[in-house]
Amino acid sequence: MPAPSIDLYPVILSGGAGTRLWPVSRQMHPKPFIRMPDGQSLLQKAFLRAASLPGVKEMLTVTNRELFFITEDEYRDINTNALPLSFLLEPFGRNTAPAIALAALHFDQSQSDAVLLVLPSDHLITNQEAFAQAVEEAAALAKAGNIVTFGIQPTRVETGYGYIEADGHKVKRFIEKPSFENASQYFESGNYLWNSGMFCFTAKTMLEELRQHAPELLESAEASYQKARKAAGEGLTSLELDPETFGAAPDISIDYAVIEKSEKVAVVACDIGWNDIGSWKAFSEIQPSDDAGNQIMGRAQIHDVANCFIQSDGRMIGAVGVTDLVIIDTADAVLVASKERAQDVKQIVGQLKASEDEVHKLHRTVHRPWGTYTVLEEGPRFKIKRILVKPGASLSLQMHHQRSEHWVVVSGQALVVNGDHEFTLNANESTYIPAEHQHRLANPGDKDLVIIEVQCGDYLGEDDIVRFDDHYGRS
Repeated sequence: MPAPSIDLYPVILSGGAGTRLWPVSRQMHPKPFIRMPDGQSLLQKAFLRAASLPGVKEMLTVTNRELFFITEDEYRDINTNALPLSFLLEPFGRNTAPAIALAALHFDQSQSDAVLLVLPSDHLITNQEAFAQAVEEAAALAKAGNIVTFGIQPTRVETGYGYIEADGHKVKRFIEKPSFENASQYFESGNYLWNSGMFCFTAKTMLEELRQHAPELLESAEASYQKARKAAGEGLTSLELDPETFGAAPDISIDYAVIEKSEKVAVVACDIGWNDIGSWKAFSEIQPSDDAGNQIMGRAQIHDVANCFIQSDGRMIGAVGVTDLVIIDTADAVLVASKERAQDVKQIVGQLKASEDEVHKLHRTVHRPWGTYTVLEEGPRFKIKRILVKPGASLSLQMHHQRSEHWVVVSGQALVVNGDHEFTLNANESTYIPAEHQHRLANPGDKDLVIIEVQCGDYLGEDDIVRFDDHYGRS
């Protein structure tokens, strides 16, 4: 008779910059939201992978506050079984240790023996059956008081991952990213596993180990969680963490804070088709190739090209006589890199940040709680946007000091506040909003509202905004 399943509470950690996958991954649209060829994002795949496990009672996601609404949209499309969802919303990134401490505190409020399964949102796992078996084994070890890490059976010599030297479930030692020579020895020995960054434990065990090995971190997490809980009241499924108390937590990984110090750590070795897709080279290796080793996604024409990965969002890419390149084209940025130097893409992102170029942060299309906007064109003193407002959604009641706006409805119906007037606009109708006028755009209908907005003024930055009322807590 099969053993009864253990109640399970998956915790999805969603965030990170994903700088090595720029220009598709950006600060406000990071790696978890990258679409795979089947149309699903890495985040959606992580959700479905966890939701399909036996015994799952609730899904907690720890993410950045700015990514909350797009995360909700991603889940809404796939949560067909109405699995209960909850969210912890960070004001800024603080690595995995504070996130995991907060998750343990969240479940400890109601059941300290809850078994948590911590999963990064940006990994790919192709063998669901083997994954489920590994989780079942890990959950039993977690119930017995262990903090369980998942060790991946190496398939090649790899210097980009940390390693675990294992003897059955026993962890002998953790090893930082090794040299090629050491990685070769680890691969040949068969006693070493890749450190996957996935964990399983009870809330009680993790809090005990945090209290012993990282008391200051736990103290900051407790203060932040309790302040968020007090502000939210009972029953709210999304908690916004207080920036001041959360910011006091050290920026440290759970590996350094607890895992490498604890005597309660166990490992489950598994072969689950795991890939953390840490670079464009790694991304290319999971795509089908032509006879010359090329992987092409989108529109491209090639001649005498070998071992290249080419991806286009829409424009035609032509490539002639090149080898071993990554070519990524988006609406506002193009990346050309050697496959062997794909890890160094993060250097470009660092330079963009230093020069305060927003192309490291935002795509042309930006997701907002109410829908999206797409920058179609911009130049000195003007910017043109396509704005989509979801049915029943509304932008904030707001004002701009330095720009005026012209709105033209393309499709749907708009409910407009312009100064002291409130009125309805239909397709092919428009309004002009002078600077310093309070205004609001809402969609009262049951279909998407699409407008074209033309901004004119001396300054057109997104920070020229004063919110007076906002349905999403941003005023």
